[in-house]
Amino acid sequence: MSNPIYVTQPHLPPLEEFLPMLQEIWDSRVLTNGGEFHRQFERALCERLGVQNISLFTNGTIALLTALQALRITGEVITTPYSFVATSHSLLWNGLKPVFVDVDPRTLNIDPSKIEAAVSPQTTAILAVHVYGHPCDVDAIQRIADNYNLRVIYDAAHAFGVDCHCGSLLNHGDLSVLSFHATKVFNTFEGGAIVSPDAKTKLRVDHLKNFGFVDETTVVAPGINGKMSEFNAALGLLQLGHFDAAVARRAKIDALYRVGLSNVSGIRCLNDAGEKRANFAYFPILVEPSYRKSRDVLYDLLKQHEIYSRRYFYPLISDFPMYRGLPSAQRNNLPVANTAASRVLCLPIYPALRDEDVNRVCHLIAKG
Repeated sequence: MSNPIYVTQPHLPPLEEFLPMLQEIWDSRVLTNGGEFHRQFERALCERLGVQNISLFTNGTIALLTALQALRITGEVITTPYSFVATSHSLLWNGLKPVFVDVDPRTLNIDPSKIEAAVSPQTTAILAVHVYGHPCDVDAIQRIADNYNLRVIYDAAHAFGVDCHCGSLLNHGDLSVLSFHATKVFNTFEGGAIVSPDAKTKLRVDHLKNFGFVDETTVVAPGINGKMSEFNAALGLLQLGHFDAAVARRAKIDALYRVGLSNVSGIRCLNDAGEKRANFAYFPILVEPSYRKSRDVLYDLLKQHEIYSRRYFYPLISDFPMYRGLPSAQRNNLPVANTAASRVLCLPIYPALRDEDVNRVCHLIAKG
């Protein structure tokens, strides 16, 4: 019997590399509140990611909530239904109204051609997602934002280390938000960050993530407790040294899948092979009607063989009860997103996945 294969497994450095850092934390008795590892990790991330200002958070969701607060977003926010629910939940928690628009059929990112028609007098921002780590059309989105005086926030939870045509993808928009959750291509067990364009914005973000405190007795904003612990920061600092090797292994797995599935009728591998800007965070396929089984039947077949894929993203955010009553959530408004949600399947991809296991997955799909 083969071992179970999961859609992802967290990449971890050798424990012996982490133990001396853990001992430093124990000896210092500084467990949180911006300790030495926290400061080192922020500096290292700025250098590694090609950004000027970054603020660490306890997780990506709190970072999203804080990003909206930092920009003082109000009213309506145009966003995508094709994402993890944290994207739109962050809007509701801030008392904002999500306005869903459809996605591009090639990338499954928000479709800029649909955004302009959704702008209303109440619209103040666009919240877009770099789905599966592939860049949105950042130039088109920025042109629309400039025309209508809108702020742009990117949910870059999947986009750690991704570049675009002009450098780091994270430098686009007013703020970019990262997740370092255990399932991500780069993780700190739990964690997240906000990339700010300037020191003034970073300072506001840093105040907000620490209850609004400026000093011991001064509170300037209704902040939240979003601080990353020293434990997570130390782990992240260590993980940076392993990131390139992890992505290189993911790239090889990506290539193996593309070869193994290239002649399977009805299976479409999303995004182009060898996409230099991607971090190979996920391997999504679309199960087309010409395939001999439906997506859900294939999902169950793989599960029967202890291969745990994921229908990511299904259901659409717009189908959940807290959103489905919105006019923009109606299915006829989101045909591409609905089709993608009914066909998508993310196959296992993580550095420890063996070549023979990738071949087994491909064989089962080809056999059907």
